Amino acid sequence: MQDLLSVLCGSLVGFSLALIGGGGSILAVPLLLYVVGLHDPHKAIGTSALAVACNAFANLIAHARAGNVRWPAAFTFAAAGVIGAFLGSSLGKVVDGRHLLTLFAVLMLVIATLMLRGRRGHDGTGYPREHMFPRLGLVGLGAGMLAGFFGIGGGFLIVPGLVLASGMAMIEAIGTSLFCVGAFGATAALSYAASGLVQWPLALEFIAGGVVGGWLGMASAQKLSKTRGALTVLFASVIVAVALFMLVKSLPR
Repeated sequence: MQDLLSVLCGSLVGFSLALIGGGGSILAVPLLLYVVGLHDPHKAIGTSALAVACNAFANLIAHARAGNVRWPAAFTFAAAGVIGAFLGSSLGKVVDGRHLLTLFAVLMLVIATLMLRGRRGHDGTGYPREHMFPRLGLVGLGAGMLAGFFGIGGGFLIVPGLVLASGMAMIEAIGTSLFCVGAFGATAALSYAASGLVQWPLALEFIAGGVVGGWLGMASAQKLSKTRGALTVLFASVIVAVALFMLVKSLPR
């Protein structure tokens, strides 16, 4: 039963990654803890980081074929973010697991609010090129540190970060973010794996399910991108729902 639940939960995570460029670890961590039955928060974080990284790279292929990936922005953001992810993951492993999840949920609520307030600017007009890459580097470093600290791929940080730093359209930010999610997640996963905090069988089952879910998510993203603001509202709504659930579960009874 645990194996079946892992595959099904992985499908949901893959669907979310392909649809909105995020929701990988923010869904995978609570699913591993409360559905699959993995009881150690740090192992849940390490396992989800590996699975999400692999699923992100798999889903990147379809978005790249559809022209939704801005490669120069992806490389710049990811290069700065990987440095931040390494630093953040080293700090995250020494923080109490329950406190880590609470901070994670609060951060998600803040990001959802910022995304909803700025949704009218997601039209793809962008900043002038000379201003874009320094912004991408700075925002990427910060997003990477937070992603590493919380042991996540960071899609819910990367998508708004890309929009903020470059002004690209949401569908482009979603496609571009998958490269960064994979890079951030792989960095965090290597750090956690070195500490013995990855459940390899569960990670492989998550990856298998995520590939199937990613196909469905890509098709849905292409359709929603035609409705102005729809992806942003959906993105923020998922964050709020999962963050509130995590807050309820992580607070003392």
